[in-house]
Amino acid sequence: MSSQDEQFQAAAAPDPAASSADDGMTWWYRWLCRMAGVIGGMSCAFAGLWNCVTINPLNIAAGVWMMLNAFVLFLCEAPFCCQFIEFANAVSARADKLRPWQKAAFYCGMAVFPVMLSLTLTTLFGNAIAFATGVLYGLSALGKKGDAISYARIHQQQKQMDEEKLTGDLEGQA
Repeated sequence: MSSQDEQFQAAAAPDPAASSADDGMTWWYRWLCRMAGVIGGMSCAFAGLWNCVTINPLNIAAGVWMMLNAFVLFLCEAPFCCQFIEFANAVSARADKLRPWQKAAFYCGMAVFPVMLSLTLTTLFGNAIAFATGVLYGLSALGKKGDAISYARIHQQQKQMDEEKLTGDLEGQA
C-alpha cells in the first residue's frame, strides 16, 4: 500500500469518538444539521439553476455561486452523494473535524454572498436553508443549556452575597 493510499484511508475514516467528544452535539442534533445541509444543498442547486435562466449577469453569477454552495454542502454533509469524486470522503472527514462555530461561519458566509450579489426572491429562498444550516451549527457552538437547579443555586449565592454586602455597608456606617 502506498503512502498516498494510507493518507486517504486515514482521512476517510475519522475517529468518531474524538469528533463527538469535542463538539458536545447529540446524535439527533448532528443528524438534524446534516439533513438541513442536504436539504439546503438541494435548495441552492434548484434555485441556482433557476437563477441562471436570465440575461442579467449578476443573476447568473449568483446562480453559479449558489450551485457551488450546493456542491460544497453535499461534499461536506453528504459525501455519499458525490461518490464519483475521489476526494469526497477526505473533504468530508476534514469538514467533520471543524468546530461547529467554524462550520457556522463558513455556511452562513457562503449563503450570504449570492444574496449580496443579486437580491432577488430566488436567491433569498434558495439560500435560506443553507443559512439555517449555519445557524444550527452556530447554536450548537453555544453549548448546552444549564439546568434549573444550578441556576437557582447561582441566584441564591448571588442574593446572599448582595445581602452580606448590604449588611456590611450598614455596619460600617454605624
